[in-house]
Amino acid sequence: MQAVEITAFGAPDVLRLGERPQPVAGAAEVLIRVSASGVNRPDVLQRTGNYPVPPGASDIPGLEVAGVIESGDAVAMAAAGLKVGDRVCALVAGGGYAQWCVAPVGQCLPVPAGLDDIAAASLPETFFTVWSNVFDRGRLQAGETLLVQGGTSGIGVTAIQMAKALGARVIATAGSDDKCAACIKLGADHAINYKTQDFVAAVAELTSGQGVNVVLDMVAGDYVAREIECLAEDGRLVIIAVQGGIKAGFNAGLVLRRRLTITGSTLRPRPVAFKAAIAASLRARVWPLLESGSIQPVVHQVFPASDAALAHVLMESNQHIGKLVLSWA
Repeated sequence: MQAVEITAFGAPDVLRLGERPQPVAGAAEVLIRVSASGVNRPDVLQRTGNYPVPPGASDIPGLEVAGVIESGDAVAMAAAGLKVGDRVCALVAGGGYAQWCVAPVGQCLPVPAGLDDIAAASLPETFFTVWSNVFDRGRLQAGETLLVQGGTSGIGVTAIQMAKALGARVIATAGSDDKCAACIKLGADHAINYKTQDFVAAVAELTSGQGVNVVLDMVAGDYVAREIECLAEDGRLVIIAVQGGIKAGFNAGLVLRRRLTITGSTLRPRPVAFKAAIAASLRARVWPLLESGSIQPVVHQVFPASDAALAHVLMESNQHIGKLVLSWA
């Protein structure tokens, strides 16, 4: 089969189309003939040598795919309500940039009615991540307020729509007025241009000094101290990436007085059972919202798989709004 390989750690041009043996599904797994592969920030980190592959995972990049089940564990598929020939999208620990990919049955979800495979391939990584961090770890409830840092990223567009559809108020940050407008169009109640506004002061004004209940942070570094200032009493800060650095100093007194929680997670190394539980929650709570159109995939651009390097160039430019997808058609 054809697969996009990382020939060496480095710039996007280290990504090359190569030949690999077709994988074989094992116990509780399926083999998917891939139509489309999602592109995500962790793929960039893996390409640059900053995101080691978990033990046992494929060294081929790619964390999400959509396509057709070709074969697999019949008993496990039957228990999950799946069968050979079904269109699915799946979260994988690696191997997504390829024409065939093995996925655990529990991490597969049916392609939502009305969506094509390009749209479906844009879903798993961000939807699993947002559900796990905003709703499970962050415990966001209807009527609460969520601050999304980077509202036009793949994670951001998902978090805005999911939080709004489930009854929360959303404030998003973005790096331009056009991106702020895109956040509002996606459903955010307010958007803050972090390049021209102090988001701490803006949040205070927008919440009448009360602060937000949950912050979804992909920056860390010196953002942490400022985000703690944004939190209401019993607020929760959830860190899912460290683009601004791993070290942060903050006012611990605020954490004590406001009873704040600082948490975070990485999804890729978690066990299949953990991810399968997220998949079950998504199927019950979020997939109906996708099928009704209350939540919509946001795909900025589709690239032929042979142009994966160009997709990474665009990803690193931060000029996109939503997801980037590779097509194997």
